[in-house]
Amino acid sequence: MVGQVLIGLIALLHVYILVLEMFLWDKPYGLKAFGNSPEKAQLTKVMAQNQGLYNGFLAAGLFWSLCAPESYALALANFFLGCVLVAGIYGGLTASKKIIYIQAVPAILALLAVNFL
Repeated sequence: MVGQVLIGLIALLHVYILVLEMFLWDKPYGLKAFGNSPEKAQLTKVMAQNQGLYNGFLAAGLFWSLCAPESYALALANFFLGCVLVAGIYGGLTASKKIIYIQAVPAILALLAVNFL
């Protein structure tokens, strides 16, 4: 149950990131969230929209794991949480350390909960 709640929260987080990156990137809220200038946001808007789409795929996979039959729900959860973990670590090392805390730490906690609680 704890693992499923964490999966749901992480999926919602990735829907939120999708919205930020795909629709709010060059708006005041998106500029503030990512610390961008309007000029930088305009130059990187298409790239951010692509990133947002990938975050949407992560969210979809996590939601799928919550709805899937028991026979493969755990495998789906492990795969998509693992993807979030790797993305969080990579983002933390290459873009901003806070990504480790926003993405990677919740993913590892959910992986532990799903597999050991």
